[in-house]
Amino acid sequence: MRIVVLAGGVGGARFVRGLREAVRRWHPDSSIDVIVNTGDDWWLAGLRITPDLDSMLYTLSGQNDEVRGWGRVGESERVSAELQAYGVTPDWFTLGDLDLGTHIARSAWLRAGLTPSEVVERLQSRWDLGGVRLHPATDHEIDTHVWVASDTGAEEDLHFQEWWTRYRAQVPALRFEQRGVAAAAPSPGALAALAAADVVLVAPSNPVVSIGTVLGIPGMRDAVRAVNAPIVGVSPIIAGAAVRGMADACLTTIGVATDAGAVARHYGPRAAGGLLDAWLVDEADEPLVAGLRADGVAAAAVPLWMRDLDTAAALAEAALAEAARVAASAASTG
Repeated sequence: MRIVVLAGGVGGARFVRGLREAVRRWHPDSSIDVIVNTGDDWWLAGLRITPDLDSMLYTLSGQNDEVRGWGRVGESERVSAELQAYGVTPDWFTLGDLDLGTHIARSAWLRAGLTPSEVVERLQSRWDLGGVRLHPATDHEIDTHVWVASDTGAEEDLHFQEWWTRYRAQVPALRFEQRGVAAAAPSPGALAALAAADVVLVAPSNPVVSIGTVLGIPGMRDAVRAVNAPIVGVSPIIAGAAVRGMADACLTTIGVATDAGAVARHYGPRAAGGLLDAWLVDEADEPLVAGLRADGVAAAAVPLWMRDLDTAAALAEAALAEAARVAASAASTG
């Protein structure tokens, strides 16, 4: 079974780690390819920073700091303190010394002419990711900017990282802009993985700035919808609240309620021109299932909280089981 995951953020990384464990336990001949959001990327102090790809890399290699939830374990921050003292980096965005090694290597390879896909291949070759292969969603730069109202009432834009990290998404966003996306294209690795997929899973990542950015790359949504495989999504919302991060602020900006059912309808059923063949909600949202099915979105309620590796693996296995159910249903109806 060739499994492809669309993912971004810490929640996406933890879901993929659980999926890898499920594959180890129950599907040892399967492969996992992950198409990772790159819309959170930015240039800082002359270095290309890729938060979602790095979260995935560190989580799968066992290098992530589980206490903070981001960055490398055993970090020091002496270089970052010096950069801040010189005024090169802001005090609200800290780069760990070990993490800086990754950013320096990435930036050096990019300046030497390698594509982001080639850089990701080099970075992940250092670590044992347990058979998981990572692909940037695109090799083009599509940094996300957030338009907000200034104190004078005029509109101004912030880089997504400033809005997310400095202001914790507490400044109401007027709209999101992925700069450069019109000229972007899916990375070769992403397209190849989708073309060979037996199952496509949409991780419980931010529907707007993670999954939404991936799908907003010209050609990507069509490539996902064209797969000859079930597409199963996992809700990032449980009982009306975001599992991680500030997805509620992003959903509000685009006029979607912070609700598992509303997010499913935002993605839409593939049969009606949307994305999903099936959607998993938490047991707390089981009352939403009947309405979703009536609207053409196949849905099921399962435990979504990823409290540890076992519960994350169980969630991933539930997603694969739902994909198998969808495939069997399609086969029976011809």
